[in-house]
Amino acid sequence: MGRLSTRTPVTRVIIDGDEVTTRRRADTVAAEDPLEIRVGGAPLSVTMRTPGHDVELAAGFLVSEGVIAAAGEFRSAIHCGGPGMGVSGGSSISIGPAPVGLLAAAENTYNVLDIALAAGVELPSTDIARNFYTTSSCGVCGTASIDAIEKRSRFNVDGDTTRVDAPFVLGLPDALRAGQAVFDKTGGLHAAALFNASTGELLVLREDVGRHNAVDKVVGWALLDGRLPLTGMVLQVSGRASFELVQKAVMAGIPILSAVSAPSSLAVELAESSGLTLLGFVRGTSMNIYSRTDRVAI
Repeated sequence: MGRLSTRTPVTRVIIDGDEVTTRRRADTVAAEDPLEIRVGGAPLSVTMRTPGHDVELAAGFLVSEGVIAAAGEFRSAIHCGGPGMGVSGGSSISIGPAPVGLLAAAENTYNVLDIALAAGVELPSTDIARNFYTTSSCGVCGTASIDAIEKRSRFNVDGDTTRVDAPFVLGLPDALRAGQAVFDKTGGLHAAALFNASTGELLVLREDVGRHNAVDKVVGWALLDGRLPLTGMVLQVSGRASFELVQKAVMAGIPILSAVSAPSSLAVELAESSGLTLLGFVRGTSMNIYSRTDRVAI
């Protein structure tokens, strides 16, 4: 498994009235490393991420870009030894009928991942390449044009008849927080989790320094497990709901996105036009419903 966290020396400062004390100690911080995603050997993007579940991250990224939408379209992945190196000497991961069991092999600290798509799948255009760089805080920074940001989903989110009870939604942030093992150690990771709206079952939870990466890992897990579209599911995220998170949910066929913090104006607009239910400020005993209120039973 890749480094999810690392230890670093810090100086702890405590001020209590006129008394100031300092103490040198070791602290645990969340790991952040670059991952270059290639498709067919050609560079597509570099993202700053928490190592681990790299194949899921790349698969989810390709879903959000509209390149693939089914497990059969993702053939294999190979970790290379480092930036600028070819595929020789890497560790190969083939995606077959039972891909999830193979993902453990991808959880290493290599920082270049080359994806092979199935025969007949159109390779992504360099027009969607985000200048080959995205940050952990902004997943759409560097996109060549505004028109290239919004993608067309293969799935009809607007027609999804999923309904949830308000108390169920209000309980999701606590369920998400309870599963954030690395956050407990570092306090520095975002999280995203997928819940079954009918049973309440937590299907998958992923943590990452980037909120968009955490969602990509969740979507990538679902794609590789043959679960797309994610009809009848709720995506819960630990932070705010940005435009890109709404887009990723729509591209994966998720009908409901719930966020602990605020949405942006573009996130609301895209949710409304796509027919996605967008929930924000889901905390304690209250929440805001910004679109498709008919899916939430009050």
